[in-house]
Amino acid sequence: MDDSIKTKVSYEISQIDELIDKSKPLLSLCKNREPDFIEITAVGGILHSFYNGIENIFVLLGKSLNFDFKTSPQWHRNLVDCMFAQPDFLPSDLRLLLTEYMGFRHFFRHTYGYTIKWEKCSHLFIGLLDFWQTVKAAITRYVELM
Repeated sequence: MDDSIKTKVSYEISQIDELIDKSKPLLSLCKNREPDFIEITAVGGILHSFYNGIENIFVLLGKSLNFDFKTSPQWHRNLVDCMFAQPDFLPSDLRLLLTEYMGFRHFFRHTYGYTIKWEKCSHLFIGLLDFWQTVKAAITRYVELM
């Protein structure tokens, strides 16, 4: 993997780190009570941005590995499949949750904010930091080995 890809991946990681850091006040609030309409709309935007960042990293890595994942309308799912097919990249137990983040991103892009239900996305938002730490460690380890 060339250094420009590593630099771009590092940049995406820093952007996700900043997103999560700036989201901590809302995360803290949501741990103590259910968010109102404005807050849950913000939660939706954060979850959308979070998954987009992860997908940006996967696209960079996929291109560096010459994956042909953009050959169908299901390319987002194909990309995840390609990334999980890489030996020693992501632990398989992260697949279900990563797919949930991808599904929420799709839902958010095609809906109105008032339709977001806290009970359907609370685990994604409350668990965001822990999930990111696990994914970030896997990505960092993988890039260092390449």
